[in-house]
Amino acid sequence: MENMYTYQQLYAFCVAIFAKMGCSDADAAIAAKALIAADLRGIDSHGVARLSGYVRLWQAKRVNAMPQLKIVHETPSTAVVDGDAGLGLVVAPYAMQVAIDKARNVGTGWVSVKNSNHFGIAGYHAMMALPNDMIGIAMTNASALVAPTFSVERMLGTNPIAVAIPAGEEPAFVADFATTTAANGKLEILQRKNASTPTGWVQTKDGHESTDANELKSGGSLLPLGGDREHSSHKGYALGAIVDIFSAVLSGANYGPWVPPFPAYVPMPENMPGEGIGHFFGAMRIDAFRTPDEFKQHMDNWIQRFRSAKTVEGEEKVIIPGDPEREMEIIRMKDGIPLVNAVADDLKALAGKFSLQFA
Repeated sequence: MENMYTYQQLYAFCVAIFAKMGCSDADAAIAAKALIAADLRGIDSHGVARLSGYVRLWQAKRVNAMPQLKIVHETPSTAVVDGDAGLGLVVAPYAMQVAIDKARNVGTGWVSVKNSNHFGIAGYHAMMALPNDMIGIAMTNASALVAPTFSVERMLGTNPIAVAIPAGEEPAFVADFATTTAANGKLEILQRKNASTPTGWVQTKDGHESTDANELKSGGSLLPLGGDREHSSHKGYALGAIVDIFSAVLSGANYGPWVPPFPAYVPMPENMPGEGIGHFFGAMRIDAFRTPDEFKQHMDNWIQRFRSAKTVEGEEKVIIPGDPEREMEIIRMKDGIPLVNAVADDLKALAGKFSLQFA
């Protein structure tokens, strides 16, 4: 069963929760907007369903509600940001803005982040570049749930990559994807529905094929994009590794199996080599390459030609990256955001904990 809630209801509730955690009014608003962007765009696994997880991290003193964000190293086009253990939902927009400001000054900006936490959906941060006639890039490492090709050991996170590219008359191109066959949040959704996974999503602790959505609880692991070697999982593994290195080895965050886990009850890894979770952001000014008008005209042409590509039988059209999420955002802003009972109950329990009212 699902219940519908308006964007404003969920936004106000999230702002109130973040404020109860001790966030400033400005940071609470920034965090709430970033979090609910996931629900609006149909990525339910990364939206308000995660809110209680952030609270538990704060209660475990792993999240600093009043971080002093600062640039600890920089050149005209690059920077390293120390997130001071803040909410990634706050740290990431700050760091992406640093990248945009640098791009405005010198053409491109590149920012690697350490000492942060889970930052919601990567696409939200990459899209910050769009109003500035810039291409935006965002990625983050995450706690180790993914076994590299040929391994049974969890070494990488779902490590998403997002790229947002402006167009003219057409909507922006926004690719936002995990480097695994499926993000962990998709497993959580299936768990709530008592459903099985497709093949190629997870493996058992011994490396055997599985369709059990609870496999990770038994020591199993997520699989890199591709699922197995025959379907090029080595490419998904390589993409995840690139995200890990850009986000953490470059910044001084934790990497590989040492990335802090999202569930607060999971013990922290031993002998951690860095600080917190790492992110990486990029912003590129279109006019550093060609005039924005020319570029957007050709992006429109690119998009229109791909939309008109001949489809296989039974399919209506070729989808441009960002189409489903943009269409969902329009629908949910108008009709409301559906929450399954388990998530709504979780938010009601959270409201009770802080003496608040939920919808």
